[in-house]
Amino acid sequence: MKRLLILLILPILACGGLAESVSPTITPLSPLTVAPAAQTESQPEIPPTQSSLPNAIGFPNANNYEWRVIASGLTRPVDLQSAFDGTGRLFIIEKYGVIRIFENGQLLDQPFLNIDDRVDESDNEMGLLGFAFHPNYEQNGYFYVNYTGDGGHTHISRFQASGDLADPNSETVLMVVEQPYPNHNGGAVAFGPDGYLYLGLGDGGLAGDPHKNGQDTSSLLGKILRIDVNSGDLYSTPSDNPFGNEVWAYGLRNPWRISFDQSTGDLWIGDVGQGDWEEVDYLPAGSPGGANFGWSIMEGNHGYDDNPRPGLLLPVSEYSHADTYGGCSVTGGYVYRGAMPEWNGIYLYGDYCTGYVWGLILSNGGWQAQRLFEAGVLITSFGQDESGEIYLTTDSGEIYILAKK
Repeated sequence: MKRLLILLILPILACGGLAESVSPTITPLSPLTVAPAAQTESQPEIPPTQSSLPNAIGFPNANNYEWRVIASGLTRPVDLQSAFDGTGRLFIIEKYGVIRIFENGQLLDQPFLNIDDRVDESDNEMGLLGFAFHPNYEQNGYFYVNYTGDGGHTHISRFQASGDLADPNSETVLMVVEQPYPNHNGGAVAFGPDGYLYLGLGDGGLAGDPHKNGQDTSSLLGKILRIDVNSGDLYSTPSDNPFGNEVWAYGLRNPWRISFDQSTGDLWIGDVGQGDWEEVDYLPAGSPGGANFGWSIMEGNHGYDDNPRPGLLLPVSEYSHADTYGGCSVTGGYVYRGAMPEWNGIYLYGDYCTGYVWGLILSNGGWQAQRLFEAGVLITSFGQDESGEIYLTTDSGEIYILAKK
């Protein structure tokens, strides 16, 4: 397909736009508001993982595959999840505050959840941004969402559902994190192989991380958080979290989509860059907490506030806005674990503006990235079903699946 030329558009997670149009200020913020969380020694139930096939050793010929439309007519979808309950249903966020169900080849008319009455999407990067189902969803009906509510602040909440309908009045707010600016909210929600809930939060916005939240381990902004939702009144902090609070990893600017490999449990992060570099970060399963991904000391592998220094975990892949195949804003993806073995073990991710999709693989002892597709759409998110197949969502309201031609 022809390369999509994007003119005069504000990307949903762009590193410019709003971020560059506001004069930076360094006014102190009021403390972050979070629910009280006792530390815990408990280990939650670990969800089952999919049996692993041999990983691909190279990239398939992308000309033999396509991104095939399976649904359309949605309003700015930004996340797609499976409940892993054996039903095959896909659950899709519409950013203004609704979750829809795709089942048996059709989009159901009745929303699974509608909370547009409490979601603030008054700015481009705000709204209902991410969700995940509890590993024991079949038994307890719990799922967790990340949205911007009153004042534009991040809400992490639990809801309960039965069948095809969630109760909007079942909300239990676990955490409210104050956001100083309307951009860089992150929004990813995912359960790890350890059964804990992981949350991706941006650095608070504006440009250049003016409050230096990325490197401040007492702040919840610019972080991957890790909490135990199976103990405590609302949740508790696992005892092996490295800083005695909810923070698991830090030094992130705007993590737009995190995912765990269904087979290995490895953690993948797409972190949106400032103005020059987009990056993909990686933590192998079993890594201890405390990883520092470098922002705002670094932007990708390049110095931003300072020069590279020991102790920073640099990206496994990056791309430049200035490259021929560059873009504006990385959209993190998933490791393929579906029915096409030639794709097994390849991490697929994209760029919001250009619609390019890359593959990333560990081969011959090093990371190799290759641009595979020019989708010609604004890629807002990727998703994965319980069979390991991979989907992407677009700002214009379509859902695509990776398929053979």
